[in-house]
Amino acid sequence: MFDLSGKTAIVTGAGRGLGLAMAAALAGAGANIFGVQRSAMDDCRKAVEAHDHRFEGMQVDIAEDGAADAIMSRALDAFGGVDILINNAGIIRRADTLDLEREDWDDVIDINLSAALWLSQAAARYWVREGRGGKIINTASMLSFQGGIRVAGYTAAKSGLLGLTRLLANEWAAKGINVNAIAPGYFRTDNTQALQDDQVRNAEIIARIPAGRWGEPEDLGGAAVFLASSAADYVHGTVVAVDGGWLAR
Repeated sequence: MFDLSGKTAIVTGAGRGLGLAMAAALAGAGANIFGVQRSAMDDCRKAVEAHDHRFEGMQVDIAEDGAADAIMSRALDAFGGVDILINNAGIIRRADTLDLEREDWDDVIDINLSAALWLSQAAARYWVREGRGGKIINTASMLSFQGGIRVAGYTAAKSGLLGLTRLLANEWAAKGINVNAIAPGYFRTDNTQALQDDQVRNAEIIARIPAGRWGEPEDLGGAAVFLASSAADYVHGTVVAVDGGWLAR
């Protein structure tokens, strides 16, 4: 049920962190990977090819007009089909909301939320046109449930992404398209480096996590494989929190 042999997955933000870990996990389950990121994805290529599966990449700003259609077109040219889309790419801009700049807000919303919508639309149009189903997995956040501080754009985008996940599931479930989300807790990534480096905040975070540690990117692999596989064929519009127990506290 968890076998992804012969499947192709588009993974945005595949070059490092959570995207790299999910791409590697899907490749470990048998999938080929089409990675998307603005920078090079050498580590992702190595991780995928270590499982003897194909990797193709596209360096592009996913917030650009027309990027979604270009990504789908390139992936279809490379692999002949697409089965899975993981909308993982994201940025964060920290500032007191009194000092928030319009440009920072727009950048976060465009990349974290709008690009996920347009890529999902492009994938779903392809699947409907071909008369087949597909899997979409959005990377949500603890801030899809909580407010946070000093990250207005990120909180709004991740809250919106969870709502979008549910809406798309409502519209597309009957078409055989599964739309779900993973909500990582506090993970060791570039986006959380400032929190990891703050001794006081780091201690507060660990004290709140029942598992007693930060998440490692590899901890997301199982949830990603599950939602991408036939094991999740009747799972629509849900969010899997991979948070060490944070929300249960």
